[in-house]
Amino acid sequence: MADARCSCGALRLALPDKPHAVIACHCIECQRRTGAPFGAGAFYPAAAVTVSGLGKQYTRDAASGGKVHSYFCPNCGSSVYWTADNLPSMIGVALGALTDVSELPAPAKSIFEQSKHHWVGIDAAGEHFRQGSVVRTSS
Repeated sequence: MADARCSCGALRLALPDKPHAVIACHCIECQRRTGAPFGAGAFYPAAAVTVSGLGKQYTRDAASGGKVHSYFCPNCGSSVYWTADNLPSMIGVALGALTDVSELPAPAKSIFEQSKHHWVGIDAAGEHFRQGSVVRTSS
């Protein structure tokens, strides 16, 4: 099992060893959520993830439709994971929250590139999308 945690360790996730997908997102909301030029997340089947501790939830409208529910630690403020109404079987985990990234693959997709900073390049991504993309839940 892999795991993820906030800075202070109060909010933790036990995860399967390998994510279903790794995606870089350049939407304005991910930029605001992370305070960085893009957000990057590993997606895991929700049924296989165990959350320990209480996260504070922030819900917003998603550019791709539906709502996105972001969870962050109320103690240290770290953004740890999120769920989306249009992808209920998956949980997105902030790459920076993962405790071991030694086997983590590069992002397979780079999405919402219409708001990508001009100097950012995600060359390893196999697919690039001007707007959103669908994460397929079957292999």
